[in-house]
Amino acid sequence: MINSDILKLIRPYQWVKNFFVFIPMFFGGSLFNGSALLACTVAFVAFCLMASSVYCFNDIMDLEDDRRHPVKNRRPLASGSISVRCAWLCMAVLFVLSLASLLLFGNMMHSLQVGCVLVGYFVMNMLYCAKLKQFAIVDVCIVAFGFVLRIAAGGYASDVVPSKWLVLMTFLLTLFLSFAKRRDDVLRMNETGEAPRKNTIHYNLTFINQAITISGSVTLVCYIMYTVSPEVVARFHSDYLYLTSVFVLLALLRYIQLTVVDKRSGDPTKIMLHDRFLQVIILLWALTFLVIIYFEKYLSAYGFSFR
Repeated sequence: MINSDILKLIRPYQWVKNFFVFIPMFFGGSLFNGSALLACTVAFVAFCLMASSVYCFNDIMDLEDDRRHPVKNRRPLASGSISVRCAWLCMAVLFVLSLASLLLFGNMMHSLQVGCVLVGYFVMNMLYCAKLKQFAIVDVCIVAFGFVLRIAAGGYASDVVPSKWLVLMTFLLTLFLSFAKRRDDVLRMNETGEAPRKNTIHYNLTFINQAITISGSVTLVCYIMYTVSPEVVARFHSDYLYLTSVFVLLALLRYIQLTVVDKRSGDPTKIMLHDRFLQVIILLWALTFLVIIYFEKYLSAYGFSFR
């Protein structure tokens, strides 16, 4: 049985982020393609293992800072329940298992491509944890680019080329979430007088609030442009995609409310897993696209049309 402290170290609840791997397949119309679904599932597992390997390295690098943090001092390494040597071992095992899991792919070329993305993700995050996280703005851009790499891995696995819109919106949305997360650090610094991260001193509430507003607004505008673009309308055979912008607007407003009013933006994953309002909005948005992409032709036979 895996020790509970090991589970806390590798953070399995954070694996929900890796569902971004399935996005190219979903929008590419391959959701019910058995081979594509299997390939994306393997890529998802590989990304989960690789991300957990990165978490181990992150906690090793942040050990002293975490010990001084009022919340992170309960992490296994910071609390002393797991040794640094054990964390290094977990990191190495997870890295090997991540790449080894790609052997389950039937297509060797796809395995190689996804493997390259995973190694790129790992190297980028090693640099991030070791040094780059100390630079304001650079840190949130790297986090956002990590989700773009998840999209790339899903595209290679399912043999679906992600559109420029999908890549751009993924980056913008996760940039918005990253700035919201940094706001929690700024609030903590203002309350305690001590910066939770070395780069927190280069942020303040005025800047963070404006960054959240700008990134959220650009995300919404980009999404609206996506839904009304001729190529997207032609691909989905629908002139009503723009109506789904309402779901995106509501989700962004709700997240800003949680960030600014409730002041609980420190962990986006926990918010997504526990906030019922956001879950309902995301579910309705996904169901709308599910119907448009996969069931439009069946509904058309009964007189329902999205044109």
